[in-house]
Amino acid sequence: MQVSNSIIQFKTIEYNQKNNEITILDQTQLPEKEIYLTLKDVEDVYQAMKNMNVRGAPLIGVAAAYGVVLSAAGGNPEAVAKAADYLKSARPTAINLAWAVERMKKKIKDAKNLYDELFKEANHIELEDKQSCLRMGEIGAELIKDGANIMVHCNAGALATSGIGTALGVLYTAKKRGRKFTVYSCETRPLLQGARLTSWELTRNGIDTYTICDNMAATYMPQVDLVLVGADRIARNGDTANKIGTCGLSIIAHYYKAPFYVVAPLSTFDFNVRSGKDIPIEIRCEDEIRKFNTKNIVAERAKVCNPAFDVTPAKLITGIITEKGIFKPPYRDSIAALANIK
Repeated sequence: MQVSNSIIQFKTIEYNQKNNEITILDQTQLPEKEIYLTLKDVEDVYQAMKNMNVRGAPLIGVAAAYGVVLSAAGGNPEAVAKAADYLKSARPTAINLAWAVERMKKKIKDAKNLYDELFKEANHIELEDKQSCLRMGEIGAELIKDGANIMVHCNAGALATSGIGTALGVLYTAKKRGRKFTVYSCETRPLLQGARLTSWELTRNGIDTYTICDNMAATYMPQVDLVLVGADRIARNGDTANKIGTCGLSIIAHYYKAPFYVVAPLSTFDFNVRSGKDIPIEIRCEDEIRKFNTKNIVAERAKVCNPAFDVTPAKLITGIITEKGIFKPPYRDSIAALANIK
């Protein structure tokens, strides 16, 4: 079954079965250059995820699944399982990565044809991602009114998935339905995923977009009708880990009474985690803060904090848009129901 991404004019990932290699759009080069990288082995995939050449919770799940496929060509189940565990360690916060790898590992034990069965499973994971993006877009687009001002954070678009995106997929679907709206995209320090990536893909797809510095959010929030963000892991109580700065944005939105929605597929829910306190937060290298365009911007003796994610409390989230519908508080009840659906 084919899933149409016709409204998106680029591909984030493509697996070449003939050559057993993965092609990714190098997101570290955007918006200046549109460069594609070829990943030939597990180490290439690991480094691409670690260095954020490929990023976004759903997309790194797809990338890791195909990374497992790369290792299967030799036909050694033990080596494939080891490669899968290595890939899973690349990014600790996004549960989609572990979810995809564990799905692949389940196919290893009883596989009659290791490569074929792993390829089929990875292809299913990619297809499901595309389908869930389309469905979330359809559901979430109902919230977009003509003339709305919408604020987004980081990049939860087609660059973060193999489909049309999560939060930005809602915008693409609304645009396709003829809605007119304006987007305020927070720059998202320190790696500027909002400034570099979201502004690039939204404007490329014809959506009116303003990029704002992160510390401008409170200035523009009074005129915002809706905040849409993605997620890297959602706990059973609704607490949500997402790119650093999301929690602060939710507090500002709450103060100004702007509805704050998380958009994420079922694969982002971690039903084994009770609350946000139990979500591991990735700490990234100091140079992401210390340097800007390769120049030092922090005094050498100063210490640096660089958590990649923060946790937004469930009580600040208006609703969670999934491919199964919009879930509202109390999240302990609605997410428990979601676990049964899954």
